[in-house]
Amino acid sequence: MSSRYSANLVTLGGGCFWCLEAFYSRVHGVSLVTSGYSGGYIKHPTAEQVYRGNTGHAEVIQFVFDSKVISYRKLLEIFYVMHDPTTLNAQGNDVGEEYRSIIFYHSNSQKTVAEDVTKNFAAVQYENPVVTQIVPFQKFWPAEEYNQNFYDRNPNTGYCQAIITPKLAKLRREFAKLLVSNS
Repeated sequence: MSSRYSANLVTLGGGCFWCLEAFYSRVHGVSLVTSGYSGGYIKHPTAEQVYRGNTGHAEVIQFVFDSKVISYRKLLEIFYVMHDPTTLNAQGNDVGEEYRSIIFYHSNSQKTVAEDVTKNFAAVQYENPVVTQIVPFQKFWPAEEYNQNFYDRNPNTGYCQAIITPKLAKLRREFAKLLVSNS
């Protein structure tokens, strides 16, 4: 990403990146949504390496947002509503450090907003403690091409039908005013 995007760059992990990608690609003001890996120590990781659970990487998405259309705070509220930030290294049946809840901040202001939203929004929404990590961004590795835009290319697969489609219905119920009109 060029430096002109860095202030409006977001990197989030909250379970399977297919889900997050499907959500955020439907949010008005969000563009360039890419699935990938971040937070680990292996360069150019592959899905197979990440799923073995020994790379330190999380499945994440990275995207650019237009702050004139949607705030970073609102993007994080969507994040916290659309996944369970109280389960350590897991989202439903997806278990492992690659599925952890994590916010990679790109600036001190993003860190401040992430900490505030976690404490004053997410912690109020959930009965159990929020375990989302808030850490400085270091490097993003795009996932393989077959993992990009997965839901839109494969909406009838079992995982998409059982997991992502119901979550998209929730996204439409909770955030209809924030979505692009054809979502």
